[in-house]
Amino acid sequence: MAEQAGGKAQIDFLCVEDGCGGVVKFDLMSLAQDDFQVLCPKCHKPYQFDAELRGKLLKLKNLITAVREAEPILGDCNVAVAVAGGEVKIPYALLLTRLNTMITLCLGDKSVDFHLWIEPSSADTFR
Repeated sequence: MAEQAGGKAQIDFLCVEDGCGGVVKFDLMSLAQDDFQVLCPKCHKPYQFDAELRGKLLKLKNLITAVREAEPILGDCNVAVAVAGGEVKIPYALLLTRLNTMITLCLGDKSVDFHLWIEPSSADTFR
């Protein structure tokens, strides 16, 4: 899901500084820049990600790109959930619009949930 395809992918996480609670946001597509850094808007703590963390986030970007490339067949794909008396098919495309996506990674010595927001209807949809 590259920017040239009109896609957006914003990542956010809670600042790890004790008592801050600020929400740090960045565009996943900008992560590839060598000098990538993001600041907490509340306490102004700078974040630079090491190679391992950047590698994991870039793999997430690749996953998003793969889903974007598969979009023409998503209407034909379902996830079957076993229930009493059979199974219920849930359209895969519906799952992508209704489930919150996050990846939990280590940032320094803390486990942090990185929330992923893909192509909102407006910029105000991002928190």
